[in-house]
Amino acid sequence: MFVQLTSNLDERLSPGSILVDANGTEFVVERSRTAAKGRRVVKFSHLLDRAAAERALDTPLYGEPIDDPDALWTHRLIGLDVVETDGTMWGECIAVVANPAADLLELHTSALVPTNFIVAVDDERVVVDTPDGLFEDL
Repeated sequence: MFVQLTSNLDERLSPGSILVDANGTEFVVERSRTAAKGRRVVKFSHLLDRAAAERALDTPLYGEPIDDPDALWTHRLIGLDVVETDGTMWGECIAVVANPAADLLELHTSALVPTNFIVAVDDERVVVDTPDGLFEDL
């Protein structure tokens, strides 16, 4: 079965890894390999034939949450205040926009702040160190 991996951890598809669907059904990776064009081919232990694999087609699968205190989980940034290192308040983050170079914090003021300018995050705010001029038009 072809799998589109949206994690940056290839070990999510290592033999023995367990993924679950929205109903809690477990999918145990028996083996996997990278095929042409970067596509991942995965054999799940309980999908014994083509018909079973076809029934599982387009089923989103999820891995265990990763407990990494240094990881930046962009969904946790929404609703936090964005503050400059000198204390200047830039506004509330209302969305995180996917962008190839760096994801962008979208503020309620419509300003966009690349996530690579984030220097700290806590439960209430995101501290950024932005270059001069980023907020000139606000």
